[in-house]
Amino acid sequence: MGSSDKKSALMHFSRRQFLKGTLGGISYSLLAPGLSVSRKHPETSDELLVEMERRACRFFYEQAGPETGAVKDRATHTEPDTHTISSIAATGFGLSALCVAHANKFLNPADARNRVQKTLEFLARHMPHEHGFYYHFVDMHTGERAWKCELSSIDTALLLLGVLHARAYFDSSAVRQLATEIYERVDWQWMLNGGDTLDHGWKPESGFLKSRWDHYCELMGMYLLAIGSPSHPIPASSWEAWQRPMFEYEGLRYINDIHAPLFIHQSAHTWVDFRDKRDAHADYFQNSITATVAHKRFCLSLHDRYPWYSENLWGITASDAERGYVVWGGPPPMGPIDGTVVPCAAGGSLPFVPEDCKLVLKTIFDRYPKAWTRYGFVDAFHPKDNWYDPQVLGIDLGIMVLMAENLRNEGVWKAFMQNQEIVRAMKAVGFAKEDAPKVNNGTGP
Repeated sequence: MGSSDKKSALMHFSRRQFLKGTLGGISYSLLAPGLSVSRKHPETSDELLVEMERRACRFFYEQAGPETGAVKDRATHTEPDTHTISSIAATGFGLSALCVAHANKFLNPADARNRVQKTLEFLARHMPHEHGFYYHFVDMHTGERAWKCELSSIDTALLLLGVLHARAYFDSSAVRQLATEIYERVDWQWMLNGGDTLDHGWKPESGFLKSRWDHYCELMGMYLLAIGSPSHPIPASSWEAWQRPMFEYEGLRYINDIHAPLFIHQSAHTWVDFRDKRDAHADYFQNSITATVAHKRFCLSLHDRYPWYSENLWGITASDAERGYVVWGGPPPMGPIDGTVVPCAAGGSLPFVPEDCKLVLKTIFDRYPKAWTRYGFVDAFHPKDNWYDPQVLGIDLGIMVLMAENLRNEGVWKAFMQNQEIVRAMKAVGFAKEDAPKVNNGTGP
């Protein structure tokens, strides 16, 4: 989940230390035309999802470089923003959000299409890269590397997922050509760094990072991109090289990384439609259903300490907190959990347990008006302390808008799965359609 650099932050120096610095710059890069800033009052959960999408799409239009399309990693929602640092993952979510905005007429269709093409032109022609991979954080106006950060494999993948979504969605030869060029120049074989699994990244000063993508997390979309590459593919056997540890909580068994929060069960599903399919190991969509059910139960188990955690209000995943950016969640418990509520925990799981997640979002909207902003929900808030994050994060807004769109009309899935490289990769690693859909009963993979 860009702030999906969340996983990167667990494994090497990047996000939590970088985000301590907030940099100077300009205010709203370009106000989204035709979008009201007044607080509307959706009467139903379904109306709320539409308005949540509309406002998140506003972020991805306004808080991006108008000439580069590079989306800010984070922005202040209470006043004109001064950040100038973009994350490439947020830009990937932004490309997909522009597709959603175009489909729903949240933006003038020509404005959305033109911004997509301008973004792809910048990525293809001007953004610094190495073997096709991009730096995790860049200046939104120049594309230059920020903070001596790493060339990031996972964040490049999140960017590419948005690139391929735009290629499939827009009927434009220019978009198709640029998107294909960006994807096909990525040298996935180089990122294997002599191993069976992909490396986390590379720095010009020190070479490849010490960590590898070798166990279950948000990595599935990246591996499908790499295996399906027409130009620099890695072996399909790499799919079998990462571990899938089983975890049990209150009778629920599922594949899980006990050192990572809920977003690892959401990220790949944002673009890739894993429904009613399984490989030799699991039905990963069902696995994410189970993980979400377990996470809800975990939050409810904390009710005695934090009485506001309830059937109507739960959700903890990597996010801002009063003390700064924190990687937290469970089960099992991880991080300094303090009763903070993170809206994208439920928002990013909308397709998995729809009614439960919609209830959480509607509860936040109805009971905590300070949690609703120009760009939708705040990144996090603390009900007892009356703390509301003054900033929003691009990847957290992104996963909410795309998962809401998938729940409402399968829009992201329908477009993205037209990319035959992904379809071929899924076949190559052994995915097959299940005979019958599983019942959503919270059981394991």
